[in-house]
Amino acid sequence: MSASAEEPKDVEMTDAQATAGAAHGESSAVEDTDDDFVDPDAEPKINMLPGSTDTEASFQFDKEDHTLGNALRWIIMKNPEVEFCGYTIPHPAEAKMNFRIQTYDGANVRKVLEKGLNDLMDLCDVVIDKFTISRDEFNDQQE
Repeated sequence: MSASAEEPKDVEMTDAQATAGAAHGESSAVEDTDDDFVDPDAEPKINMLPGSTDTEASFQFDKEDHTLGNALRWIIMKNPEVEFCGYTIPHPAEAKMNFRIQTYDGANVRKVLEKGLNDLMDLCDVVIDKFTISRDEFNDQQE
């Protein structure tokens, strides 16, 4: 990289923006409240790959890995409308994750993905709450 070339900046996106990116402009049930972190020139964090349909689709997540992939796959597979869900990291040197969803009975994969992301966020909130309570109880016992 030459000295005059500008390094690309990392852009943090809220989950609402990531979900909206997956829906390619469709309205999302999740509202965006963090406008301070929005870069209008940034690439979407989630892209639907070519060849996708309403009931089976592959998505590419930028700057994600097994941490999100395995947890999201586990959550989405609990949905009875889902026939198959899997992910792969195409190459360890690339910060990309490909994520595949196939559904039964015409269930929309975009809605399934959005529900999976929301359910995973809810699960993380529960873990944070339980951890905070346990930590506070432990600290109270130490005093």
